[in-house]
Amino acid sequence: MSESSESIADIITDESLQKVLATSTATLAQCMELLALLNPENAPEIPEELHKLELAVSRERKRLFTQLALLRGQNRNAILSVRESKQATAEARQEIDRLHLELQNLYYEQEHLKSEIAACENYDHPYRKLPLIPVEEFLELFPEHRDSDEHELTIARINHEHAEREKLEQQRQELLKRKQALIAENKKRKQDLASLDNKLEAFLDVSQRFHMSQYKKLFGTNPMPTSQQAAKPIEKIFEKEGH
Repeated sequence: MSESSESIADIITDESLQKVLATSTATLAQCMELLALLNPENAPEIPEELHKLELAVSRERKRLFTQLALLRGQNRNAILSVRESKQATAEARQEIDRLHLELQNLYYEQEHLKSEIAACENYDHPYRKLPLIPVEEFLELFPEHRDSDEHELTIARINHEHAEREKLEQQRQELLKRKQALIAENKKRKQDLASLDNKLEAFLDVSQRFHMSQYKKLFGTNPMPTSQQAAKPIEKIFEKEGH
């Protein structure tokens, strides 16, 4: 029994449970003493000894009831302590579960951020396809960027390319305006030339009719003379008009 008690005592380390164990051991010993007194083989035959035995049994019963009451109280306290321990353990487990869940969420968020960073690093950004001037040429034009890091240098090169394209776009717009003005001017000149052609044709038509009328006045219905013959009457006409 002592070896079993020592082994249990080595296992139980809680102070309240050790008290329960000690009280339980003492109660067990008290029971054994009471059973020994109540053993019929040890019953005396002399009335005086029998009376002493009854007194001893009564005394041992009181001690046993006292030990049992103490054991019940300690047992009740131990049960309450166990319940409190279970409650504290459950709350601690919930806190651990919550922290574990937060840790898992942080892990998933970390993996998500890693994937997003990798996607950004491997993203084929359109600025890489821009026809930027070489770095050496840019640094020769803008030596103040020699100490800039790669990010700042790239931004400066893109801004430079943007400014150059804006200048080219402005030049293109100006050339487009000049082109439209030249097209409008050419169109106007074509219209003027077309109007001049119409006026020239009308003038030639009137001139031809005038010459025919003058010819009829001079020659009547005779055949049309040669150019030399026809020139003389025309000269006479101009001479008359001159006078």
